[in-house]
Amino acid sequence: MTSRTGTALARQGTAAKVVATLAVVAAAGAVAGLGTFGGFSASESVDTAVGTGVLSIGLDAAAAGTASVPFTGGRMLPGDVARVPFDLVNDGDVPLAAVTFSSVARRSSPLDTDRVNGLQLRVQSCSQDWSATAGGYTCAGDVTDSYAGPIVMREPLSGAAGLAPGGVDHLLATITFPTTAGDELRGRSSALTFTFTATQRDGAAR
Repeated sequence: MTSRTGTALARQGTAAKVVATLAVVAAAGAVAGLGTFGGFSASESVDTAVGTGVLSIGLDAAAAGTASVPFTGGRMLPGDVARVPFDLVNDGDVPLAAVTFSSVARRSSPLDTDRVNGLQLRVQSCSQDWSATAGGYTCAGDVTDSYAGPIVMREPLSGAAGLAPGGVDHLLATITFPTTAGDELRGRSSALTFTFTATQRDGAAR
């Protein structure tokens, strides 16, 4: 499996953000034979060919002119908000059982350990592409809230369109530095890794 990660720094009560992707590959193969024998020597055989399926997910920038994925953040002050749209794509050829979204702090500080005054994350999915506006991004279709809470987390991406081969989830990550942050968060920095993990479906009798 492979992964793409990003890092971000925070100073003066500021912090960073990152999005990444994980690709998972699964393969299976089998052959079968059939033989019959009588009083005289005779035989019969049947050949079968079995291919392998590929499970893979990828992250792409949602539109030209938007931040790259992974994206790197700069300094944030209390009340600052950073947003980035991106597409999660099932670029494999078999269905997924689940997609899990998680984040961990590779270098930690109160920016990620203070679950109330530290960085907060919101992930939303749009049934269409996100459109850039002066105030951020809007969705002309249906919006699903996938997660809202502290920036260090682990949650399933429920109802993901990307569970099907060729499916695309139009996601928007919003990172907020609460106005309640005090001086104890000044000059802090955190390095974060965000990961989407694809889980293959269970095998079945053929």
